[in-house]
Amino acid sequence: MAKRDYYEILELGRDASEDEVKKAYRRQAVKFHPDKNPGDKAAEEKFKEATEAYEILKDPQKRQAYDQYGHAAFQQGAGGGFGGFGGFDLSDALRAFMRDFGGFGGAFDDLFGGGGRSRRNGPARGQDLRIKLPMTLEELATGASKKLRIQRLVDCDRCGGTGAEPGHAAERCPNCHGAGEVRQVSRSFFGQFVNVSACSRCRGTGQIITHPCTVCRGEGRVHGATTLNVKIPAGAGNGNYVPVSGAGHSGTHGGPPGDAAVLIEEKPHDIFTRDGDNLICEVPISVCQAALGDEITVPTLNGDETVKIPAGTQSGKIIRLKNKGIPHLQGFGRGDELVRLVVWVPTRLSAEEKQLFKKLAAMHGTKPPAADRSFFEKLRQTLGV
Repeated sequence: MAKRDYYEILELGRDASEDEVKKAYRRQAVKFHPDKNPGDKAAEEKFKEATEAYEILKDPQKRQAYDQYGHAAFQQGAGGGFGGFGGFDLSDALRAFMRDFGGFGGAFDDLFGGGGRSRRNGPARGQDLRIKLPMTLEELATGASKKLRIQRLVDCDRCGGTGAEPGHAAERCPNCHGAGEVRQVSRSFFGQFVNVSACSRCRGTGQIITHPCTVCRGEGRVHGATTLNVKIPAGAGNGNYVPVSGAGHSGTHGGPPGDAAVLIEEKPHDIFTRDGDNLICEVPISVCQAALGDEITVPTLNGDETVKIPAGTQSGKIIRLKNKGIPHLQGFGRGDELVRLVVWVPTRLSAEEKQLFKKLAAMHGTKPPAADRSFFEKLRQTLGV
């Protein structure tokens, strides 16, 4: 299937500035991010498509090549030093997104900055890890320190990560003569180009292990477990990332380890619904309390709070409790708690209660005053209609 135009994907004009490219990509990426659309393959493809477009259009050289030759500039054998995007997968897209936009306040500069991609003829950085951490609303409101036991690839103790049996050394690859890459000259309507690819025999390392380690079988890494100490700041929320440098898989051939990102998943709360840094809860009150007024106790994250209900309170009235919400993640102060009062109507009445309501109906009528339209508006809000 033919690729869509990169400008069309990001909904941009061809004269868009670098800042406009970045903002347009962020809108698309947030909309189609896999964490926001779990299991949605169509959204996943759009996320990858938008990220691929962003990676091209944000780079002045690649953008110039694309403007001049279109997608042909990045096809295998088309030269120009840009390489193809045939292997651009979801992990590449997630790394690109988190590199520029992930973490708290976007300070994710080096995390996932190319982790997992092998480097020819030398040590390769280890793959990155993404770890999901379920947390309660109370923990996110106060901040928490967590110990996480994770499984990852670590250096083999027997060979020290070299992949060779002790007493033996790796030999130069006879296929690429230690270069780690092979070159093929090809021609296209753009001219003659040199296609460079990793050597298939040594997998781009330039070396062949003739006596593999008996423990790791030449991989240089084995499965192991590590404990991470992660500090979650107060005010963090669902979808925030905490970067942990060097906590990913070990690198190959002496390369540095990858990084890890701890993804916060906020657990549903029995009482509160979170809206940014504000908390919302519904509290039922009786008809008598609504009509006569009263003092009631409402829950907060820091214990119960006494609230005064004025006489004549209508169902759906909002009472705001200042600074009873979630702390602001990158600033001072905290959000509010919004208490929504819902008038509870009894479903079963005794004979005596029925007589009392009938007397009230005779005194006040069975319908509220026509001018009091706020009651119906709030009632519709309460019922969600």
